[in-house]
Amino acid sequence: MPSWIDAHNHLQDPRLGEAAPVLAAMRSAGVRQCIVNATRESDWQAVEQLSIAYPGFVLPAFGIHPWHAHTASPGWETRLRSLLDRHTQASVGECGLDQWIRSPDLATQSRVFLEQLRIAREMQRPATIHCLKAWAPLFEAFHRESPPARFLMHSFGGSIETAKRLVPLGAYFSFSGYFLHPRKSSVIETFRKLPRERILVETDAPDMPPPPEYTSIPLAHPLNHPANLPSIGTALAAALGMPTGDLAELTSRNARQFAAC
Repeated sequence: MPSWIDAHNHLQDPRLGEAAPVLAAMRSAGVRQCIVNATRESDWQAVEQLSIAYPGFVLPAFGIHPWHAHTASPGWETRLRSLLDRHTQASVGECGLDQWIRSPDLATQSRVFLEQLRIAREMQRPATIHCLKAWAPLFEAFHRESPPARFLMHSFGGSIETAKRLVPLGAYFSFSGYFLHPRKSSVIETFRKLPRERILVETDAPDMPPPPEYTSIPLAHPLNHPANLPSIGTALAAALGMPTGDLAELTSRNARQFAAC
């Protein structure tokens, strides 16, 4: 059975229920490691506890998602640095910019994002970046605060032209099962053109569910189980014309290089 690494999920999300049976299902499916991303200060502790309870399997990422940038409380930067100090394998994430939403506004998102870029770069940690309908602001942010040496554009739905600008900066790109929906076929075309050494796979569970035919463990709509990762990876391998085992090995190696684990 091929072994996979889920490059991005939210295992701490209460919609998934208790962690133990979820992780058991992931292991049974062939997932051997995952990067669990916080989205706001209030779930940093939950992500930390998962990493302590499941060392080696759960790699923590601590950050503030653009949707929650307005919730950042005074001193959050110091607390984030302290968490990263305590967890040497932790990365920064999920952070980024999003113009699909109207609130919080882009100025609020940018202030929080720029500080997270600075922390990641100064502490030499990789970062996981969310970018939706905000490519120009993203490159403007990178001009103001250089990204860390390695960063993941999670659930990457941008163009190959955008990707070519990101690759020299240190970008990796993860594919989520949502892109297996027929209306998202252009994303697969982009992944065919990406450097193979920069491709990862993710679930973004409990969000971004794949089509039903690629769902190994169904949950109440519209939730996504992280044990769906091997089905997603198998479908991407077919689209890329690769044996499933080769893609599992490739993306796992890339994930380890990204996370430096």
